[in-house]
Amino acid sequence: MVIEQDLSLVNKIDRLLRWGHWYTFFNVLLALLITGSYFFADPWPASAAGWIYLLVNWIGHTAFLCFLYFIITIFPISLLFPSQKHVRGIGAVLSTLGLVALIFDAYVYHSLGYHAGSASYEQTVDLLRQQVITNLRNFILITATVGSLLLAIELVISNFCWKKVERLKRSGVGHPALTLLLGSFVFSHLMHIWADAVGLQDITRQDNTMPLSYPATARTVLARYQLLDPSQLPRKGAEGWLAQAGVSEHPVALQCQVPTGIKPLQIWVVPGLTAEQNQLLQLQSFKQLPQHMAPVDAQVASVNLLTAQLASQTKLAPPAWLQQLPAGLWGYQSGLLAEQRAPWLVSLPKQAQSTIQWVLPDDSSELTNRLKLRAADEQMLVIENNSQSEQFAVGQSKIWYYWPALHQQRISQVSQHLDIVPTLLAYAGCQNTHPWVGDNLLQPVQQAKLNIVGHQLFSFRKDKMLVVNEDGQFSVWSAGTLVPLEQKPDLPMLTDALNRLPKPVTPAN
Repeated sequence: MVIEQDLSLVNKIDRLLRWGHWYTFFNVLLALLITGSYFFADPWPASAAGWIYLLVNWIGHTAFLCFLYFIITIFPISLLFPSQKHVRGIGAVLSTLGLVALIFDAYVYHSLGYHAGSASYEQTVDLLRQQVITNLRNFILITATVGSLLLAIELVISNFCWKKVERLKRSGVGHPALTLLLGSFVFSHLMHIWADAVGLQDITRQDNTMPLSYPATARTVLARYQLLDPSQLPRKGAEGWLAQAGVSEHPVALQCQVPTGIKPLQIWVVPGLTAEQNQLLQLQSFKQLPQHMAPVDAQVASVNLLTAQLASQTKLAPPAWLQQLPAGLWGYQSGLLAEQRAPWLVSLPKQAQSTIQWVLPDDSSELTNRLKLRAADEQMLVIENNSQSEQFAVGQSKIWYYWPALHQQRISQVSQHLDIVPTLLAYAGCQNTHPWVGDNLLQPVQQAKLNIVGHQLFSFRKDKMLVVNEDGQFSVWSAGTLVPLEQKPDLPMLTDALNRLPKPVTPAN
């Protein structure tokens, strides 16, 4: 009698495990529909090898995720509670939760460029909070509908596999399916080893597309945004890894509606501020941006400041948006030194009066005289052209401002030269239909900031500065004190910063 009971228990467990294998197989097919959406968030491969890897990685990794989920959830339940009614019901619920989590991760990946997880907890919660706040009714409706539909599908699959488990076993599908799934998983890893050895970016940039895949590195993140020069990548220590495609000009198309009664604003750009000038600015109730970063190279700093573009080369022509401004809104008074750094200034008419008036003198003593004659309510920005840092290609510089519109803002984030033009244009009623690489400081955002200077990439968020050197290595620093922080590289922060770049259309070979 005891032997019969034991055999009965063994048969139950055996049937449940066979049911679980087929149930997992059908869930792999269902999950393939979801995981396929990850690849639509990135540029398509440009080579046959890239497409083959995409296909085998998609099939193999999806099967791995489903099998891993079965092992840690449904399989233990099958052993602990060998009751087909309980296991089938609990399995359907657990599978539904797993697929909902996968759909949510796909949504996060499409929205933010990285997967949900502990490293991206804050950004993921913020994204979810935005959806709940802005569209609570639709959020609840969509979530409930998708969850209910998936649960119904899972119950149907569970019941079908239980009733047809013997027929499925005799169908001859099992062994070919296992060979395909396991073969795809192994072959994708072998292809990745080969691609990593030869530096084939069309494959290695897919490292982080799927969840729980290869750990992200500087090279894979930058390759995804086509910032690696393929000709330099295989050579260790090679200079020039930063591809020019990543620092191409951002498109600008302005729509201007200048507010009535806008007060004039002067922007003074000087090489450096003397102790007397700092004292005059303080006495005249100027405020200072708490942490403002500027390139050390004066010409690069001028490009960032005057054009709001990442500086890849000397700009010989005026920025395109300058021709889109209403007459009398924007003007320059530039000296010889400024014109050497920004040659396009020579071609512009010297306007003595305009609403937004830039003054770029050769002699900083002109600023001292101007401050002594300044009216108490006159709006003015005083900017140090470049930083004097000796440690990095960017460093802190000073911006003083007497500008009531900016006084009202509580700026706690790092600011850059790239933010100045977008802020001034927003004040003048001009909006760019394309995103700037910088921010409008009158409406500060929380997205990580980006700058690329030479062969170094910088990302800023609050006081944190993430630096990627030309060898692809990360380092994390305090932007205010330049003290190294004992933290792991913040890959979501880097990805948020890189999302400021125009989305690549065709991948780099």
